Amino acid sequence: MTTKLVVDAGICGNTTTIDVVSLSSHKVTVTVTSDCEVVSKMGEELKGLDWLSLWKQEGDGYSAYKAASQSTRHFMCPVPVAVLKAIEVEAGLALPKDVTFSFKTVKSGKE
Repeated sequence: MTTKLVVDAGICGNTTTIDVVSLSSHKVTVTVTSDCEVVSKMGEELKGLDWLSLWKQEGDGYSAYKAASQSTRHFMCPVPVAVLKAIEVEAGLALPKDVTFSFKTVKSGKE
């Protein structure tokens, strides 16, 4: 199976496609293609991950989070968490459901 996730990162205008492929019952590989050169390099460190370790702060899980979060120039870039969510779906630990951030303008404490 392959999980494909497309991320519109927001104000930067970059679009990223994340492909996660199961290699075995516990291993996945991640390919990241993006308009952002820095984000595209993120996937290079995410080959052959043991997805069971994603919830640990050591081993591949830490590596996945570290690579995802440190590969971007903008600390709050939404792509790193999208990579981890795509891995979760490919591993069968989550259902594929779109996530949306919606900004609302609030004036004088009222919506």
